[in-house]
Amino acid sequence: MVRSLWSAATGMNAQQTNVDTIANNLANVNSAGYKSQVAQFKSLLYQTLQTATTTANGDPKPVTSQVGLGVRTASINQLFGQGSLLASESKTAFAIEGDGFFAVRNANGEINYTRNGDFTWATGGTNRLMLTTSDGLPVLNTANQPIQLAGDFITSRITISADGTLMYPDENNNPQSLGMTIGAFQFRNPSGLERQGDTLYAATAASGAVINEATNPNVRRSKLVQGYLEGSNVKVADEMVNLIVAQRAYEMNSKAITTTDEMLQQANNLKR
Repeated sequence: MVRSLWSAATGMNAQQTNVDTIANNLANVNSAGYKSQVAQFKSLLYQTLQTATTTANGDPKPVTSQVGLGVRTASINQLFGQGSLLASESKTAFAIEGDGFFAVRNANGEINYTRNGDFTWATGGTNRLMLTTSDGLPVLNTANQPIQLAGDFITSRITISADGTLMYPDENNNPQSLGMTIGAFQFRNPSGLERQGDTLYAATAASGAVINEATNPNVRRSKLVQGYLEGSNVKVADEMVNLIVAQRAYEMNSKAITTTDEMLQQANNLKR
């Protein structure tokens, strides 16, 4: 009976992790570029009570007798499905259709990746414009360099093409390339990316080396859309159903603990 106490306790811990993951998804339902997560579980060790030997007649037994010792969290997977495109009045709102990521340089000088295209043109007290995130992190071009323009451009007139090339109208109001392209990057296993907060990701050995869409002809290029942001891919109805299932599973494991406790109490109260 002691086994059932600890097995049920592992079940409660696992469902707590499950609820934590669901709650984080629901909390970020309105976070631009957020990708939902799902907890996966696997069984723990098994204790063998009887091996598959032979019967009293010498016939081999078809099965063994094993009892499980609980459950643990195997992984928390990231789901990189496309989120809905939400219209924005900002001229520096960019959404990605496809598998690409924007690249930004963080405060430590390292490159992070994001699907949140809520950018802005910053001056920083100089006579140059730099495309940055809302936190001031420089957005990188296809050569992993900050996107900078001369300060005499009217930012509201800057547009982008589908491949991320910055355009500016000439005297005839015809868009002309500024020779600068917003970088889009892919990974062979995006689920292996490490979350850094603020909807930023860092490349890892599990995600594989970064793939530059501009220089690799073997990948399907993403499409950049100006005036839109990619919403989170959290499905609220599914998360609420998952939350109910997790709550019931937690209650059932709690009931297993109280039942085992009552059985131990009954055994303790036995009298000759």
